[in-house]
Amino acid sequence: MTEKFNPAPTDKHAADPKQEIHRDKEQDEELEKGLKDSFPASDPVSSTQPSKSTPDA
Repeated sequence: MTEKFNPAPTDKHAADPKQEIHRDKEQDEELEKGLKDSFPASDPVSSTQPSKSTPDA
């Protein structure tokens, strides 16, 4: 055996930490912008759009 045994190989399906940090920063910036644009208000800020409602049958 020429290869050294690696008991914990890297997960090829795991998210890239650098990309996740970038996404977190973008989301924080969106929330901050929403807070500044909605001040003063009584409703909390949402970073996502609400889903469309389905009509009642």
